Amino acid sequence: MKRSARSSPLHPIEKPRIERSFMKNAFPLQRAGLLALGLSALILAGCGQSEQPQASAYKSAAADKSEDKRAAGTEKPGEHKDEAGQLKLDAEEVQTAGIKTEELREQEVSEQLTLTATIRPNQDRITHVAPRVPGRIVKVHANLGDAVKAGQTLAVLDSLEVGEAHSVWLQARTAHALAKADFERAEKLHGDQIIAQKDHLRAHAEFEKSKAALAAAADRLRMLGVNSAPSADGKAVSTFPLSTPLAGTVIEKHAILGELAQPDKPLFTVADLSKLWIEANLFEKDLSRVKLGADAVVTVAAYPDAAFEGKLTYIAAVVDKETRTVQARVEVANPDGRLKSEMFASATIPTSGKGKGLLLPEEAVVLMQGQPTVFIEEHGGFEPRVVDLGDKLRGRVVVKAGLKAGERVVIAGTYALKARLLKSQIGDAH
Repeated sequence: MKRSARSSPLHPIEKPRIERSFMKNAFPLQRAGLLALGLSALILAGCGQSEQPQASAYKSAAADKSEDKRAAGTEKPGEHKDEAGQLKLDAEEVQTAGIKTEELREQEVSEQLTLTATIRPNQDRITHVAPRVPGRIVKVHANLGDAVKAGQTLAVLDSLEVGEAHSVWLQARTAHALAKADFERAEKLHGDQIIAQKDHLRAHAEFEKSKAALAAAADRLRMLGVNSAPSADGKAVSTFPLSTPLAGTVIEKHAILGELAQPDKPLFTVADLSKLWIEANLFEKDLSRVKLGADAVVTVAAYPDAAFEGKLTYIAAVVDKETRTVQARVEVANPDGRLKSEMFASATIPTSGKGKGLLLPEEAVVLMQGQPTVFIEEHGGFEPRVVDLGDKLRGRVVVKAGLKAGERVVIAGTYALKARLLKSQIGDAH
């Protein structure tokens, strides 16, 4: 029986020949893969060698620049900062800059209540000036902002009603003069027994009647606010002055020449601004913390460095049912007129509570990058420190966080240190 060619085994001589042929064809592929791996390793090695010397060179250049600056003497001691960010100044520079320091100590601090308020005129010292009868404005003597005295004429008005009342007064005055003369003659004649008793009594009655009529006419003029003195030519006067009953400043004016004034529309508002009301609202929870007569300090945005002292003079007896607050009032003297009506203000009122706290002079605090900052003296230099501030207490401010007792704080020359620090930061940036 013959065997199939497919199942017949290879001849011993043919097997090595096939293996050599396979290895010959596979070698070029293996050699190409090894070559690619070698090139990748060379590229990575080259990149690492190029980056490391560049970074080292940058650091070395920066260090050499700083060393060259110190060696050349171009960096002033006041402009030098160490690694902690401190400013280094010698004794002469500290003295020139006027730098003074103070050791922080805990002090007894009264708790305070700060209220947002509005400045109003003193309602006990304000008047709305209006005529008592209709009249046309013929003269205006006062303008907005004018300081006026009590009784000073602000405007002159012409009124038909005043003219009629003055005419009645003139008639009454004439009738009274005639009745007086008749009575005096009748009294003389009665004394000489020339006329009868009834004629004497009739003359006396007419005299008393004329006297009453004259008084009534004068009262009418007085109630209209008009002087009863006659004019130079003896004719009735229809014009009258409009005057202010108190001294102060004209804060409103509605008088226009030629217009008709009415009693229900004030032409001027005059207020005494030497003492103002600071009106604020107290929450219910704060009512037990404040008392009438307590001292208060008022501040306004227009004068951030000024504090106006006053007293709490009024706490309302009712609570507003919508806001749940109670109206309170602080009275403040305003002799120089810096405070203006309708200004927004802050009223700080001390409460009965007390505690310990750190106090800083307000001059020790500067703004850096929008944050309140102070300078601390330590390790022979001055270090800026961001702080969290609380209430202001008559030139001092409470430090809530950022400082601790025993640290020395710069209280004078702070702006000089700020300028040097900014200058050094600009130098580092370049």
